[in-house]
Amino acid sequence: MTMEHKVERKLFDEVMVPCYNPMPMIPDHGKGSRIWDQEGREYIDFAGGIAVSCLGHCHPVMVDALTEQAQKLWHLSNVMTNAPALRLAKRLTELSFADRVFYANSGAEANEAALKLARRWAKEEHGEHKSEIIAFTKGFHGRTFFTVTVGGQPAYSDGFGPKPGDVTHLPYNDIAALADHISDRTCAVMMEPLQGEGGIVPPEPGFLQAVRELCDKHNALLVFDEVQTGNGRTGTFYAYQESGVEPDILATAKSLGGGIPIGAMLTTDALAAHMKPGVHGSTYGGNPLACAVAEAVVNEVTKPDVLAGVIEREQWFRDGLEAINDKYGIFSEVRGKGLLLGAALNQNWEGRARDILVAAGEEGLLVLVAGPNVVRFTPSLVITKADIEEGMARLERAIAKVVAG
Repeated sequence: MTMEHKVERKLFDEVMVPCYNPMPMIPDHGKGSRIWDQEGREYIDFAGGIAVSCLGHCHPVMVDALTEQAQKLWHLSNVMTNAPALRLAKRLTELSFADRVFYANSGAEANEAALKLARRWAKEEHGEHKSEIIAFTKGFHGRTFFTVTVGGQPAYSDGFGPKPGDVTHLPYNDIAALADHISDRTCAVMMEPLQGEGGIVPPEPGFLQAVRELCDKHNALLVFDEVQTGNGRTGTFYAYQESGVEPDILATAKSLGGGIPIGAMLTTDALAAHMKPGVHGSTYGGNPLACAVAEAVVNEVTKPDVLAGVIEREQWFRDGLEAINDKYGIFSEVRGKGLLLGAALNQNWEGRARDILVAAGEEGLLVLVAGPNVVRFTPSLVITKADIEEGMARLERAIAKVVAG
């Protein structure tokens, strides 16, 4: 990088709204599962842009798709449609329960559309009384005011004045609590089929099935937030597909574009009919540039060897974390599925997840947290074994530093 293009981390504090506290280093470029900062220092990427970079950095199929589409059309708005958007929508319906697709720019916007559709359906089909949305504590569904209210973490939703109403939070994996509360005035149940931000919490056996049955009993919609779990992250294209449970509405984003911003809400013909012209919209939703890249990502991720490789890589991660834990005794368990994994800290190390994240960065490894007690891993779905082994070596050095104090 030339000196005239180099920027310093302190510039963030001068020009950016202080919503974030980014690392001291500034990334410059990446390839596969490695990133180099402005100083030329290399990092192994176990974070994947928070489950976004599903094919790593600068994957050839993404670069080719972006380059080709960049010579054609960038943006049209929803005044007209475009071929990449239609091809991608067709592919997503072929790969899922859905008949129809609505495009947005992010997971929050996809979830916003899902919630608005659920409320619209309930009002038009059943009347004003059927408006309750049930969600689960420690859930996360985005940062719009509606989605952050439905997400079950007050730390993200408090402090902005009156919240959207008729939202109820119940404990995740507690089917008795749901059975006691759900009623015929419940419009929808919104949930992650595997909680991500809330600590990488998987559903207990039978939980998803029981939720589906209760929704059917009370004529409520089941909305799956697969923003983090979707697009191959757990070893199937969507996580719901290995549960035997189908939702009525599904939100997807993050790795759908492999790094280019795109989100989508998927649903059925019957429900989609309630979203008539003018009811909802998005200026950038269905952008041809984003859709062309997402189509390439989806076609690559759904190759059988890629999906099978996710499960193989899960085991490599678990083996590496187990070996580290055998030495340092810092984890109580490793939770999750595929390449959405969380190493939960035991009681002796509670609250120290961020310390491990910082120490890992110092050792040239990028990881995430999921709350104060869980170190989260969401790497590329095609990360090499060599990169996993080197990353684990760096993680071990980081944990050794934390343990040594």
